[in-house]
Amino acid sequence: MTLQNKVAIITGASRGIGRAIAEAFVSEGAKVVLNGTNEVLLQDVCSSLNKEETRAVSVAGDASLPATAASLVEKAKNHFGQIDILVNNAGINLRKSTVDTSVDEWKRLIDINLTGTFLMCQAVIPDMIKQQGGKIVNMSSTTGKTPHHNASPAYGVSKAGINYLTMHLAKELAAHHIHVNAVCPGPIETDMSKQWSDEYRRSVLERIPLKTIGTPQQVANAVTFLASDQSDFITGETINMNGGTYMN
Repeated sequence: MTLQNKVAIITGASRGIGRAIAEAFVSEGAKVVLNGTNEVLLQDVCSSLNKEETRAVSVAGDASLPATAASLVEKAKNHFGQIDILVNNAGINLRKSTVDTSVDEWKRLIDINLTGTFLMCQAVIPDMIKQQGGKIVNMSSTTGKTPHHNASPAYGVSKAGINYLTMHLAKELAAHHIHVNAVCPGPIETDMSKQWSDEYRRSVLERIPLKTIGTPQQVANAVTFLASDQSDFITGETINMNGGTYMN
């Protein structure tokens, strides 16, 4: 039970990778406060995690708003008394070229992916400093390190920003024993990948040296490690999880 007695806030937790992270955390002994925009889906996740006792509560809301971040912090402290871990998983994608991306689309993507991550970090840092410890894990992407032909530049920029924010906060907060890292997944089997054509799936697999697409559970395993005491000498890292499609 690597997360026994730990309390975590997880954004974007209603499905896919976020749900897998929530399930992994609870299985390792943590209590979780979950965020997403769909209250029905959030309640479904909480119900599945609260079989024997209350291990999960939720706050529905837009992760790009300061009020949502404040509500999550308040919920964690009121229900579980502390905040040990933050996982910034909320995010959206956009598959448009530069000339086809509108200003509103650009701003919305940056707001959710990058500003939302910043706001959540900003909201939990005072409590983590007070207790002199904490783990922050940001969800980035391989696209934040190298361009991808099927992603909007706004998406890559937002993830590159998360990578820098991760390193900056790791340096700024190290004196308070707060670890900040990021995970950079490549192709993962999610609701989005289920919409791929057979031809596109084959092209994706051809580019992956391991010849397989990752799973939400594999990403959750990496996040669980970074949230646990087992990663106590790791901070400021952006860890690739892409089957070898991008290495650095």
